[in-house]
This record gives sequence, C-alpha cells and structure tokens, in this order.
Amino acid sequence: MSRYFVVTGTDTGIGKTVFSAALAGALDGYYWKPVQSGLDEETDSETVRRLSGLSAERIFPEAWRLQTPVSPHLSAEIDGVAIDPDALRLPETDGPLVVEGAGGLLVPLTRQGTYIDVFARWGQPVILCARTGLGTINHTLLSVEALRQRRIPIVGIAFIGEERSDTQTIIAEMSGVPVLGRLPVLDVLTPESLRRAFTDHFDLSLLQEGVAA
Repeated sequence: MSRYFVVTGTDTGIGKTVFSAALAGALDGYYWKPVQSGLDEETDSETVRRLSGLSAERIFPEAWRLQTPVSPHLSAEIDGVAIDPDALRLPETDGPLVVEGAGGLLVPLTRQGTYIDVFARWGQPVILCARTGLGTINHTLLSVEALRQRRIPIVGIAFIGEERSDTQTIIAEMSGVPVLGRLPVLDVLTPESLRRAFTDHFDLSLLQEGVAA
C-alpha cells in the first residue's frame, strides 16, 4: 500500500474533508491539510480530528493558515503573505498519510501556480472525490484528464452523495478509473456513523491494487 494518498475533488464543498477523515481513520494513519483558507469556523484539520478518531499528534499543522474563506491565492494576498508552493514538502511518517487539497485541482495557490502543479511535483497517488449530483460527469472526466496529462497516478474515484448508478457507471466506463466506493449522505454525522458507512461502502484492499494509468 502506498505511504501517501492525496485527496482532491472535482469542486469545493463536496465532502472530501469528511471522506479524508474516514480514510485517515480507517488507515490508522496521519492527516495533513497544507493550506487552510478560512478560520472563522471549524477548520478541515479540526473536522478530521473530530471525526477520524486520530490523536492530535496524527494531524500535521497546516503550512499556511489564512483568514478569508476564498481561493488560497486571494486569501494569502488579503492576509499580506505569500504562499511558496515549492516549500510544500510531504511530511515523513511511520504510517499512511492522507493529504487533502483545497477545492478542485486547478485552484490557484498563487497567481502563477495551482494545486495540481504541486501534486505533479509530488508524484503521489491521488484519490478523486466526486459528488453524485448533476454536472459531475463533466467535472469528473475533466479532472481525470487533467491528472493524466500531468502523469499523476490515480488510485480511483470516491463518490459522495446519494446513489446515482448510471452516473457512477458511465464515469467509470469513460474514464477507465476504478471506483473505490460511495460515501452516502449521513443524517447524523459522528465518528461512529462515519466509520460504519466507510466500512460498509469502501474496500481498503482496492488501495493495494495499483493505480489507473
């Protein structure tokens, strides 16, 4: 099994932080959110800490914590700081590390570079989170194409939302990317309900079967 799993999404607000919490907990691993935009509400690291069951020591601190909940490049400018994408280096761990990006692949970190540029430099396997609602076919296939153009290995797609069998099937058929499972909408979101849903809908052995070309 890979030591690193980079979790990204087809869009913002689709549930990849909740998925990251479930994955990091199931792997008994570590979690890192390199750049956090927006500090007024619970941060993604705090959400993962609350839902994953991991100890605080398993949650790496963000490299940049930015006040305004907008794209990182703009949030950094508002805060009067400069993000240096080249300074983002994967932490060394003694177990699996789940790294969560912000929004989609082409979210800018600076006015010259995006998250996918950092992912390409890392060269680590990516899990693409995709919602199951209207528009996801286009967004997901475009994201897969962008990853392949940069030769970034793809572990698979994790769907989030209500069951949409045809949507999920056509994305798998047209992309050729394995479907890892689907995380349903949980009426009550607790560490226990999330752990149970992940166990019921995902097979960790799929993470050991290589990545899609």
